[in-house]
Amino acid sequence: MGKGAHTRPRRGRPSTRPAPRRSSRVGTVRKSAHLPTLREFIIALADAGEADRERIGPKAANLAALARAGLPTPGGFCLTADAYRAQIAALGLEALVGRFAHADPLAQRRLSVDIRLALYEQPIAPEILEPVLAAWHAQRAQSRSLTAVRSSALIEDQKGASFAGQFETFLGIEYDAAFITAVRACWAALWSTNARRYMENRGLSPADTAMAVLIQPLIDARASGGGLSETADGQMLISATWGLGSTIAQGEVVPDRIVLSRQGFLRSIDVGRKDHRESCAQGTGAIRQVVANDLIAAACLDAGQAVTLGRMMRKAQAVLCGAVEIEWALDDEGCKLLQARLLTIEPMTVPDEIWRKHPGLSGHPAGIGWGAGRAVVVNCECELSRVAPGDVLVTRVAGPALSHVLPRVAGVVAELGGSTSHLASLARERGIPMVLGVLDATSRIPDGSQVAVDGVAGVVRWMA
Repeated sequence: MGKGAHTRPRRGRPSTRPAPRRSSRVGTVRKSAHLPTLREFIIALADAGEADRERIGPKAANLAALARAGLPTPGGFCLTADAYRAQIAALGLEALVGRFAHADPLAQRRLSVDIRLALYEQPIAPEILEPVLAAWHAQRAQSRSLTAVRSSALIEDQKGASFAGQFETFLGIEYDAAFITAVRACWAALWSTNARRYMENRGLSPADTAMAVLIQPLIDARASGGGLSETADGQMLISATWGLGSTIAQGEVVPDRIVLSRQGFLRSIDVGRKDHRESCAQGTGAIRQVVANDLIAAACLDAGQAVTLGRMMRKAQAVLCGAVEIEWALDDEGCKLLQARLLTIEPMTVPDEIWRKHPGLSGHPAGIGWGAGRAVVVNCECELSRVAPGDVLVTRVAGPALSHVLPRVAGVVAELGGSTSHLASLARERGIPMVLGVLDATSRIPDGSQVAVDGVAGVVRWMA
């Protein structure tokens, strides 16, 4: 759900262009002396247990645990981290990976580029390619649906390190060439600039971990979104939009905001502004579509569907032993859980009373704290250099590409997005207050003014 690591679900088919000639430091595919068994490379989620977490990653392991507990998921299988390691060996990249930890920053950047491009461009070793294609063809024949191919790194979807939006997702995969390219791109994403920067901020390294790949039938979603099983003010929250949930993840729409009590009773449904959606069709991949006027301001879920999803979140919370953030999709059979990770929750912070006297705008809270600083209104990424430590970023779209700004800001305000977007997840990890879906924020909040951001109440105020 970067631009170096493409964090957006890809539209259409991944590129299958011929690989350019690479440096002699990167070898060609070598036949492994040890031919691994199918079990080493392919694990069906229905067969995965807790012992497999270190081979399929927390994202896939959590989904497997939810399915074992009786919660609806898309199913599918995982290409394990063993396959990634085998591909590294087959391409002769082990020496480059080994040098990475002791290299200086400039050398690390060069090494990561060489490793990433080799993983993306070079052929998959036959002992990996044959079983993964066979498993995928069997899944396609059984499900009769398009495919979602998603990164499942061994270090993501953990409390305090979600990696939200930092790796790869491909939707609507139909043909072998596109499938193979998507798998290679998921491996390569571990070495992307955005992912490495995220890891560096947490004392992690791509050389010390591995990437599994989650391969699932694509849900033909009428509506999708996210959910928080617990918020700082003691409630549950659901966000919803039409079509695939990628528009929420990328902060491109203002989703419906549905609030339930901790006991699961419906409190409110605030309809968002959903002027476009993403969907997949045979032969097209993920495509963007304009939403009909009568649906832009219509609720995506009715009360019964919202309450049912609330029950699912509470059960997921019990399964994973803590508050969770979920992704879900609704098709003709009902809601299915696509992802669940442990959720960071901070206690409410009481704002200074002086701010209550100043004008304010409301939006969707990210659910973390309260902060104040100088407003810096940014209309394009080229202006991000204006944002200094302690400033409050005010922008239109708050996508995961802005994640590198989070370490230095006191808060974020955006015109689009909702509480379960990827950037909101990253802000919660850092304890940064954020208010999204604030109508006309960039034109109404004066650049350079002093502003306060309440990440629990979902209000931003400024000194006129």
